[in-house]
Amino acid sequence: MMIELAEVIQPNIEEGIYPIGLTDETIELRKQAVLKRMEEKNIDSLVIWADLEHGSNFEYLVGFLPRFEEALLVLHKDGQAQIVLGNENLNKASKARIDVTAVHMPHFSLPNQPMEVEKSVEDILKGCKLEEDQVIGLVGWKNFTSRFDNNKELFDLPSFIVEALKKNNPNAKFINAADIFIGENGARTQNNANEFAHYEFGATLAGNCILNAMNQIEIGRSEMEVADALDAGGQPHSVVTIMATGARFEKANMYPTNKKIKKQDPLSITTGFKGGLQSRGGYAVSSADELPENIQDYIEVVAKPYFNAVVTWLENIKIGMKGKELYQVVDAILPKDQYGWKLNPGHLCADEEWLSSPIYPDSDEELKSGMLFQIDIIPSVPGYGGISCESGVMLADEELRKNIQEEYPEVWSRIIDRRRYMKEELGIDISEEIIPTSIVTAYCRPFLLNKEYALKNVK
Repeated sequence: MMIELAEVIQPNIEEGIYPIGLTDETIELRKQAVLKRMEEKNIDSLVIWADLEHGSNFEYLVGFLPRFEEALLVLHKDGQAQIVLGNENLNKASKARIDVTAVHMPHFSLPNQPMEVEKSVEDILKGCKLEEDQVIGLVGWKNFTSRFDNNKELFDLPSFIVEALKKNNPNAKFINAADIFIGENGARTQNNANEFAHYEFGATLAGNCILNAMNQIEIGRSEMEVADALDAGGQPHSVVTIMATGARFEKANMYPTNKKIKKQDPLSITTGFKGGLQSRGGYAVSSADELPENIQDYIEVVAKPYFNAVVTWLENIKIGMKGKELYQVVDAILPKDQYGWKLNPGHLCADEEWLSSPIYPDSDEELKSGMLFQIDIIPSVPGYGGISCESGVMLADEELRKNIQEEYPEVWSRIIDRRRYMKEELGIDISEEIIPTSIVTAYCRPFLLNKEYALKNVK
């Protein structure tokens, strides 16, 4: 394997994409998957908390987020459910994808909105019929994995909710049950064909947006001008939009400004929607000799080793391997101590940008068909700017591939084109099990003023 910066035909924008909704059958399968795990863990009921940013476990069953309020979904082991909503989401109870009984809690509403219900939080939650349960699982959005805490007793729900629940049922055992949804064997970690098609829409959008943004980069253009290309179709983002030139986070700012791109600036670009994120990093130059003299070896020192790790990741990941095996593959080719990466070299995604990750040093978690991944390796080499082509793939066994092909032929046609592009233009041979979620998966241009050259694997 040899990585080169070479002439590469740009991928084409993927046309004709449109949202694909989740079917009633998929929602019922989701509910049954959660109920099965509740039975396995002897949990009588789940209390699932949500707000706009941390509501994906709630959304997984209900189908919507509570926008600017908070909410609860209470799911009992017999399948009955209550949904607890504030003033402006109460009318959404009838839109829920599973059968629910609405409970009004104005405490979830915006500050100073009417709170005229003549009940306390404790009394309102009595409407959720939890008083006789022996084991109640509390679900926020995080499955804690600390080595120094009892992770089952760490709750990321508001304290006023937890306290009221405990007062209503002082004899119950309360546990953190986020692992019903995420983490090893979590219900949300695998996707069927309908779910893949649903998420592929957002991943494709992100790919189109990042390619458009990369092609907008010119000396003198502002961050905001380029960032215009990172939005699409009014779709909600799954991550803060990044278009940053030069020094980042000046005066704590995280958003695009009117700052103009200058020659030699390090650049960072990120956009994401449900199902996939795209991130790119590099320099505002056309060639190495335009870089500052002390970092003109950037391609050799940073970019090529990084891309080699991305190629290795893609050509080695497979169904059935352990998370620690993939971690070791990355650490062997791009040693952590030398290249300064700190997070998991890859993670799952879905409605949110980071669902959880089976890839960590001692992970015995099995990589399974239906897992939707982000390739997320972030080197940090002192004195040099970063490099990134974070993008997505899904693992799919023969049955899942067949289902996608038969149920969503247009999606499958895009998959075939992506696989061909990766092999013919980027020199990356992925197995049949690997489904790229965008045409720009692994497309990496470290010199962002040069639209003809990209990194490729030359064999």
